[in-house]
Amino acid sequence: MSDFPYLLTMIAVPAVGAAAVAALPRGREGTARQLALGVSLVVLLLAVLTTIAFDAGGERFQLTTSVSWIPDFGVDFALGVDGIALVMLLLIGVLVPVVVVASWRDEPTGRRSMRAFWAWLLLLESMMVGVFAATDVFLFYVFFEAMLVPMYFLIGSFGGPRRQYAAVKFFLYSLVGGLVMLAAVIGLYVVSANELGEGTFAFDALRQIEIDPGVQKLLFLGFFVAFAIKAPLVPFHTWLPDSGAEAPIGGAVLLVGVLDKVGTFGFIRYCLPLFPDASRDLAPYVLVLAVAGILYAALLAMGQSDMKRLVSYTSIAHFGFIALGIFAFTTEATTGAVLYMVNHGIATGLLFLVVGMLIARGGSRLVGDYGGVATQAPLLAGVFLIAGLASLALPGTNSFVSEFLVLIGSFPTRPVFTVLATVGIVLAALYVLLLYQRTMHGPPRGVLLEPAPETPAGATGAGDGATPATGSGGGATAATATLEAPAAAPARLRVRDLSRRELAVAAPMVAIVIALGFYPQPLIDLIEPAVAATMSDVGADPAGVSPQAPVEGTD
Repeated sequence: MSDFPYLLTMIAVPAVGAAAVAALPRGREGTARQLALGVSLVVLLLAVLTTIAFDAGGERFQLTTSVSWIPDFGVDFALGVDGIALVMLLLIGVLVPVVVVASWRDEPTGRRSMRAFWAWLLLLESMMVGVFAATDVFLFYVFFEAMLVPMYFLIGSFGGPRRQYAAVKFFLYSLVGGLVMLAAVIGLYVVSANELGEGTFAFDALRQIEIDPGVQKLLFLGFFVAFAIKAPLVPFHTWLPDSGAEAPIGGAVLLVGVLDKVGTFGFIRYCLPLFPDASRDLAPYVLVLAVAGILYAALLAMGQSDMKRLVSYTSIAHFGFIALGIFAFTTEATTGAVLYMVNHGIATGLLFLVVGMLIARGGSRLVGDYGGVATQAPLLAGVFLIAGLASLALPGTNSFVSEFLVLIGSFPTRPVFTVLATVGIVLAALYVLLLYQRTMHGPPRGVLLEPAPETPAGATGAGDGATPATGSGGGATAATATLEAPAAAPARLRVRDLSRRELAVAAPMVAIVIALGFYPQPLIDLIEPAVAATMSDVGADPAGVSPQAPVEGTD
């Protein structure tokens, strides 16, 4: 079965599914969502079969497919996976069905039907698989840009009140970064033509080229800007809080769970192997941005009143840890960074989902509108707690292992940056626990309070059935009695607990959080050989310490 085109099928199935959903007549919303769920489950099955067919101890890129696409420019429709890309395909396979089930009862927004939502979602899945599976740089660029389109429509058509602003901002930021990368892609092609006598976009051929260090820096910066915007690193991050807050919950899960990982994936796949000298020379500057992002985003998260913006800022902080692990140039830290990419997608995806469940009950995104939810919805509160603890990397949850590997692997080469990054762990505990405490405990507030019924005109304040006084008699008028009566305390609205559908969404995510918290070794076994090959490309020794990049504090 190793000859079966798993990757091509994983791209084609959701693309065909999207076309089939879009072709359904109006009024077939139920059929559309059932078809979307079926297609997403097929992709999950293909991701599992791809993992089974992959040999962790075999060649670097496996299950390859290559078809000549634009031969005059050396462009091939070339697909293949290493362990890093494979775990990202598994993440896509898990998250998309979860998003489909989580969005099962969503209502259409404006003039758009949910049929369009399912079609864009499946097309996005196809593009996401393509961007991680591409082994031709030009093909990667095509998927990198193409996946902006379905996400733009998911945000702009199905998002919150400021969805148009958020969608345009997301698209423009990503498009500008992509255009900068296109210039670097063209430059890389020209360099390959000068070195090889014939231009190529094949990754394996490009990483064998000896590029002048000065040219490397220019090309590195072209790729870096696009990936830093996508990741996002501070100060390229400002599109994410708006997009994450305004996107529909399902779109937000895929935005922070998968799309943002294209940036950090690009650092590992393209920046380090293709431009090793520039990567080592510019690493300190990247690390400054990474640590600044950890601290800056954590502080901003603590001050957010909008729950979706808060979760978006936590993602920016987490991406700082991932960038720290990548540019520490150790096998241990980079393995932790890739594992963090997967675990962040699961943990933050779960946190976004449970926030969406809470918003669906209260109709508000503001933290101050909630309180005391745990007494009425203990299952919801329990899932919220697990998602929050995973986000702050508590031992026993999946994020802890990856964060620990990043820190312990980064300290030997980047001790100052690592120590500064650990401050972010304390801040993460603050913003997560404060969010949980304010929404789940204490008295109910805001939208969870039912106003007391108004006293009917003409009734006495005591409500004892007395008739209102007339003329100039000695009794008080009804209006006076109403003003003098003590105000009735607002009644609590009933907050329903998780439904069976919501449990079907949350249960597998919670199971993965706990399972990977205690036994992450299967994923590490897939990731580590590809990371070791990348460290070899960048000039690091087997221990991961680059001889060209001195450890901080040494000569």
